[in-house]
Amino acid sequence: MNYETVLFDLDGTLLDTLEDLKDAVNHELAMEGDPQRTLEEVRAFVGNGLRKLMVRALPAGASEEEIDRRTGRMKAFYEKNACHKTRPYPGIPELLRRLREAGVKIAVVSNKVDSAVNTLCEQYFPQLVDIAVGERQGMPRKPAPDTVELALRLLDREKAGAVYVGDSDVDIDTARNAGLPCLSVTWGFRGEETLVQAGAKRLVRSAEELWEAIAGQEE
Repeated sequence: MNYETVLFDLDGTLLDTLEDLKDAVNHELAMEGDPQRTLEEVRAFVGNGLRKLMVRALPAGASEEEIDRRTGRMKAFYEKNACHKTRPYPGIPELLRRLREAGVKIAVVSNKVDSAVNTLCEQYFPQLVDIAVGERQGMPRKPAPDTVELALRLLDREKAGAVYVGDSDVDIDTARNAGLPCLSVTWGFRGEETLVQAGAKRLVRSAEELWEAIAGQEE
């Protein structure tokens, strides 16, 4: 194996969560009569946690107090409604199973609130993820390296032999800040052009290609 430890982003990498996120955002916007957001708008807003998603979705001029209040309400709704339309990307459950069978340690590291990250991993990838780390109080979100480093400590693994897998510019920056190589998947919330502009070193276009990059079985 090229890598013995794989740390995955969640949204846009393992799971297509966009429709459920859009529904949670628009439910909150509707609560106070604000304009609804399209799927493509929400796609552009995600990547830096739910509070930043809400900041971007709200009309301009919202106060910090309003942002906090409405983010809290949106989080509560999302945690109860996170699994209606969310689905794994093609081949992802099979990929995780192959990695587990090969003895690879697997972590999920996300800017989504920690409880939702663990719920989604248990729902869609039961017994396939060793550690799931989401947004935690007092810990900087990605692209800061803190949650990646926490996941490695919880796995009892070093950075040597580890790789980070994500779908966004935030993930590329996270891997760089953590001192890890990065594999950038093209099926997520950002296009190839954005990934290349962000400094992506290796693009992968399918779960099978991702397995080959991790396992070292490229032709």
